[in-house]
Amino acid sequence: MDAPTYRLFGSELSPYSVKVRSYLRFKGIPHAWVLRGPTSAAEFQKFAKLPLIPLLVTPAGQGMQDSTPIIEHLERQFPDPSIHPDDPALRFLSELIEEYADEWGNKPMFHYRWSYDADCKSAAGRIAAQVAGEGATPEQVAKTTDAVAQRMVPRLAFVGSHAGTRDTIEGSLRRVLDTLEVHLGVRRYLFGDRPSLADLGLWGQIYECWTDPTPGKLINDLYPTTWRWIERMLNPKVEGDWESWTAIHWGIERLLESEVAGLFLPWSAANAAALEKGDTEFTVQLEGKPFSQQPQKYHARSLAEIRRKYAAARNAPGLDAVLTATGCKRWLHV
Repeated sequence: MDAPTYRLFGSELSPYSVKVRSYLRFKGIPHAWVLRGPTSAAEFQKFAKLPLIPLLVTPAGQGMQDSTPIIEHLERQFPDPSIHPDDPALRFLSELIEEYADEWGNKPMFHYRWSYDADCKSAAGRIAAQVAGEGATPEQVAKTTDAVAQRMVPRLAFVGSHAGTRDTIEGSLRRVLDTLEVHLGVRRYLFGDRPSLADLGLWGQIYECWTDPTPGKLINDLYPTTWRWIERMLNPKVEGDWESWTAIHWGIERLLESEVAGLFLPWSAANAAALEKGDTEFTVQLEGKPFSQQPQKYHARSLAEIRRKYAAARNAPGLDAVLTATGCKRWLHV
């Protein structure tokens, strides 16, 4: 008898959709990849609580949304091969990097996609073709392309992308790529020769950058090792063991210090504080420069969740030493 099949509603342009798809492929979980569009709209509406992808429909008919809870649910059902390092401290660091990727790593992806004309046209055109569905005329696709761009470009404000934050956002992506290019030169994945939750989260955002003209050219021209990891993560596999902290510390420390502690956690804390005060905009100093945007409720829930995970993992040997040295610990206390 064939194994029950999950149905994953998503889009090739959604970092969270492709993240879950790569997880399902890694686990060997039978699934159908369903493009969200006119032909799947009725089924999507039946199971979705929010108009957001990815949507995973289980064989029992349960609809699930939000990539991290989906993966956490499936990991309990399909624990082997695990996406979590055996070392409890490294497991939390993987979870922390994944949270960073979902919440801050989305900024460079969204910024490049909708700030640059060539990228905007490319993404809007691909989305329009999916939305219009098979059989749409070129005129219908062109009209939909314009509508998609008009809807998405103003949403740059939601990720804090504007002239005043451009250097911070673009510099963040370059540092991550610089780090990955060295770190992945001697291992297949972030925590060794098998994929982790951190790989899935970070890859989803960088994969989307790679599919867009401007950051895609940057990656293809300057980061061949990272490009091979991007391709590898389309169908990730166990190719060896987890590595020790001693072996992986250089690259993970760089990500934690410059990106997680340097950008993500202070920004996330400022976002949560602004929501608590009822502010409609907040400004936080990042890298000595002001970073301004509208506060977002989901990011506050994200901060609460990573703090909860830290509280559960804080006694893991060696964890606090790493978090203190990289500047992360001060932001993780409730």
